[in-house]
Amino acid sequence: MKEIVIVGAGGLGKVVQWMIERINRVEATWKILGYADDGIAAGSVVDDLPILGAVDGLLEADRELAVVCAVASAGTRRRIIRKLSGNPRLTFPNVIDPSVIRSDRIGMGTGNIIGAGSILTVDIRMGDFCIITEDCTVGHDVTLGSYVTLYPSVNVSGCVTVGSGTELGTGCHVIQGLTIGDGTIVGAGTVAIRDLPGNCTVVGNPARIVKTRPNG
Repeated sequence: MKEIVIVGAGGLGKVVQWMIERINRVEATWKILGYADDGIAAGSVVDDLPILGAVDGLLEADRELAVVCAVASAGTRRRIIRKLSGNPRLTFPNVIDPSVIRSDRIGMGTGNIIGAGSILTVDIRMGDFCIITEDCTVGHDVTLGSYVTLYPSVNVSGCVTVGSGTELGTGCHVIQGLTIGDGTIVGAGTVAIRDLPGNCTVVGNPARIVKTRPNG
């Protein structure tokens, strides 16, 4: 079994622990060493797993070690991965719940998480370090940039492009053929019926922009 550490001991981290345990029931794959978390004292215990220390401690790993970054915020996740990429002994596997329904016509990078009950259809392209949480659907010919987050029960229709670092809130819907720019936050329950620019926050049905942010 390969050793793995979960970054982030919050709610998503505990869900990822559960997912890995489910994977191991199908095929013994991972030995979970514990969590790395900056906000909880080393030696504490979360769901029967130890807090190994702060995230920076992983930079001192002297053997090959798998890491899964269970941090929902796209910006925070990107900063953590950029830091940890400084240690070539760390690897970032894709962690996919056994219940996920997916075709064999999906291309993805590294470090992605796909949660229980999600359905991914055909000709989908995902970048690196995306998180698709529980009960999401992703239609045909969809492109997800790196560091995209889909919160529970998001529905993305066919031929949609979602830019890097974008977060789609719980229960939102994106109709077919749209493009959503980089770094946009789509609020829970929002219905997107037209293209959305990058670096903004949108809410409502239909989606309307309520906040814009500087690029980057």
